[in-house]
Parts: sequence; structure tokens; C-alpha cells
Amino acid sequence: MTREELKARAIETIDQNAEKIRAIGNEIFNNPELGFKERKTSRLVADTLKGLGLNCEEGLAITGVKAAAGNNPGPRIMVMGELDAVVCPLHPRADSDTGAAHSCGHNSQIAAMLGAAMALVPLMDRLGGQAVFAAVPAEEYVELEYRERLRQEGKIVFFGGKQEFIRLGVLDDVDMGLMIHSHAGLRERKFLLSCDSSGFLGKIVHFIGKEAHAGAEPWNGVNALNAAALAIMGINALRETFKDGDRIRVHPIITKGGDMVNIVPADVRMETYVRGRSIAAVTDASAKVNRAIQGAALSVGTQVEIIETPGYLPLIQNPELNRLFGLNGEALLGPEGNLLGCELMGATDAGDISSVMPFMHVSTGGYSGTAHSKDFALCDEEMAYLLPAKAFAMTLIDLLWDNGAAARQIKAAYRPQFAAKADYVAFWQGFNRRIPARDEG
Repeated sequence: MTREELKARAIETIDQNAEKIRAIGNEIFNNPELGFKERKTSRLVADTLKGLGLNCEEGLAITGVKAAAGNNPGPRIMVMGELDAVVCPLHPRADSDTGAAHSCGHNSQIAAMLGAAMALVPLMDRLGGQAVFAAVPAEEYVELEYRERLRQEGKIVFFGGKQEFIRLGVLDDVDMGLMIHSHAGLRERKFLLSCDSSGFLGKIVHFIGKEAHAGAEPWNGVNALNAAALAIMGINALRETFKDGDRIRVHPIITKGGDMVNIVPADVRMETYVRGRSIAAVTDASAKVNRAIQGAALSVGTQVEIIETPGYLPLIQNPELNRLFGLNGEALLGPEGNLLGCELMGATDAGDISSVMPFMHVSTGGYSGTAHSKDFALCDEEMAYLLPAKAFAMTLIDLLWDNGAAARQIKAAYRPQFAAKADYVAFWQGFNRRIPARDEG
């Protein structure tokens, strides 16, 4: 059987399983779960992979799943999907208890990954190497206080699921990886190739004031909410100091504004990211943000504690993986089916994986509305679920054909940012720090 005949067989298998793949994507969409809590979604993935005759590793970084197909020697190519949702309580499919909603399209990633598995498992004896299928928790960098508790309990070290996969050695036997992501508001059938994304650091901020009766004697209190408000104003005043080319974004939210309306707020919490095109630019902006936060606390007379947490690295797209996927995307969608080089502005822990192995992160159309918002919707199931599954399968056939010759070339040409896993872990541990509270009163 020729390579093109294998691709045709893979497409046929996905078409035969189209309703099953759609059902998987829709079931996940209707049952959203937040990071490191994706129990139902993890079980669905594991059951599907086991149903294909694969042995699964489960409970990786709490909820992750991994399985490999094929017994021939050669490169190991990973197709990856993300298990988690975001917090978007106004979304019509949001979980009524948690506010979780798939208003970022991760359900499509899992459906496409499993669709590719259905197509490739019967073909692996004709290919060199192995196809690895991984479902990863906690890409969305949310619920930072919850994740800080997990870290203190020793259950995680990093807040991103792919970071934990790297740290735990889950990817030690993987040579390169591919994944897709929704592109909100792009209804057309398009693949977005060679797009970039930012890196960032995270912060949990705790302002500590003094309680007093807000009506009877507010002068005996120290208002931590006022300090937080001043901190946000101070951060806003910094924006003209950020270089346009660095693409710095700072977007704090107050997660706790006090305890009762008639008590001067003494316990106020804030979370924020500091995003940018490079870690150097992020580090510089982060120091300015800390200064604004500490200055606000000093002006009001509160204490403030800042917990800095490793965020994600900027994404490094592998050009050859993007090229091969693009050729297969063009075969499926025609010559107008690919868009190149968009600035996505967001961040993903796929950037971290791209720092240790060749990686491709393609965005796809088929969606309406705005990312992470109540109007986000999947409007083309074939584009969201089925066409990416076909492009995945076709690209892996290209990579593993001829004893994995194409994959071997990509791996030989790749130069990682971190030569060893220990170097990667040590790099991020340097950003994992607590700036203690000082009594400024």
C-alpha cells in the first residue's frame, strides 16, 4: 500500500466514525471541567483509547492520559489534546456549580485527537515508529489559589499540565508533537499555520489590612481594597512604559474584595498575568508591576504579599511540521485553506513543549463568537472535529513513512532551548518565589 493509499484509508476510517467523533466532542462540550479536575473527560478519553485496543497510562499530572500505537522501531510522534475548560459562568453550556465552560474549544482538540487515533491504529504496522495520543490537563491558567494549594500539598509543581508532563518525564519518550486549537470568530474552513503566542508570569497578590466597622469607625481600619484599587491604577499608569514590540499585557482581577459590606476590607486578593513576546520583556514588566503593587500598599498602609508563579514560554513553531500539515490541509481544503503567520496574542503551555522538542500548534476555523466569552460557539463540526483529525492522520503518515525518515530529519535539525529536562525545571523554579508581606502601617 502506498503512502497516498494509507492517507485515503485514514480519511475513510474517520468518515466511517464521524458520528462517534462528533458525539465525543459534543459530550465534552456539554460537560466542562476545570484544570486538574477533569475526571469525566479523562475517563472518556481513556475508555475510547482502550476501546481501540491501546494500553493507557492514566492519572498523569492528576488527570492526564497517554497511549501509544504501533510496535515498529522509529520516531514517536505525539498528537495532543487539552482536557480543561475555562471559567465562563454566563456561557449557555456552563456548569451551574463551577462556572466552567468550553468557550475555548478544547473539546475539539480531544475529538480530533481521538479521531486521528481511530484512523491510525489500524495502519501502524505499515509505518515506522509509533503514534502517541495524549490528553493533558490544565492548559488554562486559572484558579491560581487552588493550584497553589495543590503545589503546597506536593501534588503539582507547575500550574500548567504540559509543564507537569515535562517535569514528570511523561514526554521523555516522545520525539515531537502536534496539536490544534480553535480560532474564535473564524467561521470559515481554514487552518492557521506558523502563528505565534506570548509568554507570561503569574501573580497571586494578598493585601492585608485591618478590620473596623465601616459605618461606625472606619478610621480605625486599614482598607486593603483601596490598596488593591490603587495597585490597579498604578499598573495602568505603567502602560506607556511598555515597548509596543514587546506586546506586554497586564490584566489583573480582584478575586476577593473583602468579607462583609459593613466591615472595612482587610483581606483582599488579586490575580494577574504579565504577558509579553519574550521572557526578558516579561521579567522587566513584572518588576514594574511589583513596584506598583508595593507602592499602593505603602500609600494606604497595608501589608502585601506577592506570590510569583511560573507562567508559559513563548511558542516556537516548527516550520517543517507546519509545512507538512499545511500540505495536507491544502489537500483537504484547497489552496485557499491555509492562513500563515497570524499573531494570536494569547499564551499556551504548548510553548513550553516547543522549547524541548519540535512542536506544531495549528489554529482552525469553524467557530463563532469571542474566545472565553458567553457567545463562543462551534458552528461547523466538520471543521472543528473531522478535518483536523484527517490532517493529523495524514501528517503522521508523512512523518512515519519510510521508517520515519521525515521525522528523523526534523529531530536531527531541531535545537532545543533546554538541553535537558533538569535545565527546564531549574529555569522555571527561578521564577517560583514569594515576596513576603512587610508591615507598612
